[in-house]
Amino acid sequence: MKRPAVIICVSAALAMAALAPRADAGVVTSQIQRVEAVPAANATLPLDLGFSDDTGQPITLGEAIGHGPAVVVFVDYTCRTLCGPILELTLAGLSRSGLRPGNDYRLIAIGIDPRDSVADAQAIRAARLDQSSPVSRSAIFLTGGDAEVHAVTQAAGFRYVYDAEHDQFAHPAAVYVVDGEGRIGRVLSPLGLDGADLRLAIVDAAQGSVGTLTDRIHLLCYGYDPVRGIYTERITTILAFAAGMTLVAVLTGISFLASLDKKCGRS
Repeated sequence: MKRPAVIICVSAALAMAALAPRADAGVVTSQIQRVEAVPAANATLPLDLGFSDDTGQPITLGEAIGHGPAVVVFVDYTCRTLCGPILELTLAGLSRSGLRPGNDYRLIAIGIDPRDSVADAQAIRAARLDQSSPVSRSAIFLTGGDAEVHAVTQAAGFRYVYDAEHDQFAHPAAVYVVDGEGRIGRVLSPLGLDGADLRLAIVDAAQGSVGTLTDRIHLLCYGYDPVRGIYTERITTILAFAAGMTLVAVLTGISFLASLDKKCGRS
C-alpha cells in the first residue's frame, strides 16, 4: 500500500520540537519519520478487545462497531494540539454526509494513551463536539489499558511516538472507515475532508446496505486515492473511454455508409 499523505500530518508543535536542538526536543526527526497510518492489506481490527465507553461501562470493540460500518478516529484525550481539530473536522464531515448517525454508521473515538480516564474522554467530547448534533449524540468514546491500545493501533497500522518531555504524542491525523467485521476499507485525511468523501467511504464499507443507487453509481465514477486520502473522480478514464466509444461509433458509421454506397452503385 502506498503511504498516504494523511500519515505524516503530526502536531506542528511536536514537528518543530523534532527539528530543534536535541537538548530542547522531546522527540527527534528519526522518530517523527516512523509516525504513520498504514494498515496492512485486508487489515482487521480485533473486535474482541475490551474497553470502557465514556459512561464507564465495559464494551468490546465489536459491540461498539455494531453491524457496521463505523468511522474510527484514534485520539489522545488530553492532547493540546491536533486531536481536538481532528474530532471537529470529522464531525463536520459526517454532519454533511447526509447519512444517519447510529443507523447508517457509528463514530468511534479510541484513546491512544492508556493513562487517559473516562473523565478525560468525557472532557474532550464536551469541549470539541456539538452536543446537539446527532453525530455527537451517537458517538462512542473508548478508553482501554495498554494491551488493548497496543493491539488495536498495531492492527490499524497506526504508529505514533510518545514525547515524555512534553507529555504529548506525535501521531498521524487519520480517519478510518471499517465494516461490521472490523475490516479497514479506507484511511482518509481529516484535513480538507468533506461530506462526499465520508459518504462514499461509508457506502463502500456497507457494501450496498447503506446509501442510494446514486451513491453506488458515484463509486463507479470516483476512485479512492490512497496517497491523498480522498476520493477523486476518474475523469481521465471516463473521458478516454468516451472518446474511444465515439471513435468506434464514427468508424462504424463510415463503414456502414461506404457499404451502402457500394450497394447503391451496383444497383
